[in-house]
Amino acid sequence: MKQHKRMASEFYSTEILPLQDKIFRFSRRLLSSETAAKDATQDVLLKLWKLRDQLNEVKNIEAYAMTMTKNKCYDVIKSKHHKTLELVHSNYTNESSSLSSQIEARDEVSLVAKFIEALPEQQRAVIQLRDIEQFSNKEIEDILGMNSTSVRVALSRARKKIMSELKKTADYGIR
Repeated sequence: MKQHKRMASEFYSTEILPLQDKIFRFSRRLLSSETAAKDATQDVLLKLWKLRDQLNEVKNIEAYAMTMTKNKCYDVIKSKHHKTLELVHSNYTNESSSLSSQIEARDEVSLVAKFIEALPEQQRAVIQLRDIEQFSNKEIEDILGMNSTSVRVALSRARKKIMSELKKTADYGIR
């Protein structure tokens, strides 16, 4: 019995804890605040800890954890205390690039974040999972409970909308 518990704890440490950042980023994309995302992340990790003895039966732990995260975030969104969705972006800059190009890149990331925020909930979730978290379409189908056509259509529409908005911004200089 003691050996089994230790193995479950080691499994949790090696398979679940490395997913913490992905769970947080996905939660952050879907929820309105960093605090709400941290709470959701902790709730998911706690639930996974409680299920650690059964997790070795799960075929794709990462997809399972992301599905739990999606469900938790949707529950939070549906709650009466949660009113709006916001998006905070991460800045990816090259330290050797000039200050002006760093500012330009940050502005563009900010714009893309704003455009993603304006997408419908399903498109926002699909683009987060595919383009940011790098999940395959099949994994996204499993996580979001969508069929392959729906995933492709949502991703295509989301990308087209973002590109259209970026083009408008570039053409008119509107920010």
